[in-house]
Amino acid sequence: MRNFIKNFAKDESGATAIEYGLIAALIAVAIIGTLTLIGPKLNGAFKKVEAGLPAAT
Repeated sequence: MRNFIKNFAKDESGATAIEYGLIAALIAVAIIGTLTLIGPKLNGAFKKVEAGLPAAT
């Protein structure tokens, strides 16, 4: 029983999965933040393209 508890305490396989989950969450937060800041400018650029399309055809 003592060996089981020692082995269980030393097992780090779950910690790796948690670390990957935290990294994925941080990347998602960074993407959302960037899109929130750039979104209005990008929307304006697409509206300019949309307005210019009828004149081009």
